Amino acid sequence: MGHTIVLVDDDRNILTSVSIALESEGYKVRTYTDGAEALRGLTSQPADLAVLDIKMPRMDGMELLQRLRKNSAIPVIFLTSKDDEVDELMGLRMGADDYIKKPFSQKLLIERIRALLRRLDMAAEEGDGPAAGAITRGELVLDPGRHVCVWKGAKVDLTVTEFLLVKALAQRPGHVKNRDQLIDAAYGESIYVDDRTIDSHIKRVRKKFREVDDSFAHIETLYGVGYRYRED
Repeated sequence: MGHTIVLVDDDRNILTSVSIALESEGYKVRTYTDGAEALRGLTSQPADLAVLDIKMPRMDGMELLQRLRKNSAIPVIFLTSKDDEVDELMGLRMGADDYIKKPFSQKLLIERIRALLRRLDMAAEEGDGPAAGAITRGELVLDPGRHVCVWKGAKVDLTVTEFLLVKALAQRPGHVKNRDQLIDAAYGESIYVDDRTIDSHIKRVRKKFREVDDSFAHIETLYGVGYRYRED
């Protein structure tokens, strides 16, 4: 069965044209014209990935993402206004996996969707048993096969991108990963994102760990160099 993509935008022309393009690639598509309607739909019928416009009536994309993240780690791509850095940074800090600026090419959007779903599928396929391929680093346990992250016995809910970043850092504790290496680990070599995207994801990862342990300080920043995972 093909993946199901949800598109949320109050511009019906965008919904129609993008739906046609995605369906021609073999995806199932559901569309919504506002965030409130989309939230009801995603709650009753989960999907594999959501593409959200930010500026919408009734409930905008930011509020929709915030509500979704309470119960779901569904991959999310934001559509942001041209040159609106505030939208991009806020979206990433709230848990979006990626963003694309309007106006956008459908080819670029489809490639970003493919890349994100490919990462999701690869994470789900790792290992044959529930603990196969698990990574343990002190109090940290990562189980890629089940997409589970545990810190000191408490589950930390991470998005696909966040999980891949923690995995990349935890695989070699004490070794520094620069931002380009982390971009490749989280997005793949064919996708370009800028440095601030990684920085925003790392800030959110730290916040999530500190919600279960306020003393968490194992993801270190080496200014001008990158990040590393410190294992005590």
